[in-house]
Amino acid sequence: MQKITLLLSILLIASACKKNNNAEKDLIKKADWLIGNWENKTNLGTLSENWEKVNDSTFKAKSLFIKDKDTIHNESIILEQKGENLNYTTTIIGQNDNKPIRFQLNEDIENELIFENLKNDYPQKISYKKTSKTSLTTQISGLQSGKSSSEKYNMVKTK
Repeated sequence: MQKITLLLSILLIASACKKNNNAEKDLIKKADWLIGNWENKTNLGTLSENWEKVNDSTFKAKSLFIKDKDTIHNESIILEQKGENLNYTTTIIGQNDNKPIRFQLNEDIENELIFENLKNDYPQKISYKKTSKTSLTTQISGLQSGKSSSEKYNMVKTK
């Protein structure tokens, strides 16, 4: 009888651990729609973000803004789930001494991810909103030099 009780206890614990591990990965699954290549072309240049899945808890992206043949903006992004938190970490070449800045998922609305870091100088908020299977809107916003500021980019999926 003790063996059966012990076996059931082990199975129960293993099952709970597996459920918890799966629950931890559920948050990043809500961002699967980011995977792919996205572009915003204007007369000022081309903004692109190329997202790929690294593993079950990590996505990475490269964001570039190119005007003519010059790279104006070069950013690396890591979207990573740690426990019950989804972190968006960005490293922009030439800014913040090339050190990463982390934003944490603050709101998880269907087809929208809103990340915040209220201690960052600008932006304090980064959001991605899926508007269709082939389009999304990304927005950075917050206070800049004491004034409210916002930049919005409508992106189209190219791959």
